[in-house]
Amino acid sequence: MPTISHFYGIIIVMYLRNKEHNPPHIHAITQDFDAPFLIATGEIMEGEFPPKAKALVKEFILKYQKELNQMWETEQYIKLPPLD
Repeated sequence: MPTISHFYGIIIVMYLRNKEHNPPHIHAITQDFDAPFLIATGEIMEGEFPPKAKALVKEFILKYQKELNQMWETEQYIKLPPLD
């Protein structure tokens, strides 16, 4: 599970073998929460996540949507800059 980015106490990861668990998504992890978020919309797929952190994850996904989709398709992971 490569770490793609880390900001404001949120770790963004993408699990390998993505073809086995579509749709394309990332996982956002904090000390107390771990939830999948859709790359297409930035929306949480299931589970709970703090509202402010959820908004930050969505902002991150929408900012780097092209790069995240490319990583999902190629499984070639790169580090992305954190949110400012």
